[in-house]
Amino acid sequence: MAALLLGCLSACGNNTQAETAGIPAGTEEAKTAAEEQEETAESSDPAGSETEAEPESETPAPAAHSDVLVAYFSATGTTKGVAEKIAAITGGDLYEIIPAKPYSDADLNYNDSSSRSTKEQNDKSVRPEIGSGDISLEGYTTVYLGFPIWWGEEPRILDTFVEKYSFEGITVIPFCTSASSGIGRSGPNMEALAGSGTWLDGKRFGGNVPEAELQSWIEGMK
Repeated sequence: MAALLLGCLSACGNNTQAETAGIPAGTEEAKTAAEEQEETAESSDPAGSETEAEPESETPAPAAHSDVLVAYFSATGTTKGVAEKIAAITGGDLYEIIPAKPYSDADLNYNDSSSRSTKEQNDKSVRPEIGSGDISLEGYTTVYLGFPIWWGEEPRILDTFVEKYSFEGITVIPFCTSASSGIGRSGPNMEALAGSGTWLDGKRFGGNVPEAELQSWIEGMK
């Protein structure tokens, strides 16, 4: 009886699989269909499958930069305009020296002996903090360094900048903007503080200097 019951259950299972496939039970085709269903179930088992490895993402190459850098501090935008012209002529990269604490109009009032800029210029030890991110000078062979003239010299934030970096193997060319005052001893001052690099004589420009004049100056130093 047990053997008879087992045979019936087996037949019923095969019949059900065959009927599901639309094939009459008990035929040779029904047996083949049941075997194919079992093989399909085994092949779809996740444990027996292999996942294809995803390709590793490529690290992008670092962006190349010019061998010329035009670094500048501009309190009112005048020096910025000249720096942008020099960068356009030389194909150089621009870097703005931004103070961590911006200068207000009151700070720049040279008629006020108690204004921030007056106090800073009267104290050669002052080093205003730079708020713009650090820059690597690696790969640069020439640095144009621009600033406005304050009380006949470079603003103290330029002293912060030149003391922060090494200019070894770099030619540094200062330039300044002013209504009339010359560059004075700004170049030698910064050269002494930097202690590295080859420093050329600087030049003063008005804010509306034409590009032709700047190009003549740049080519004259080659």
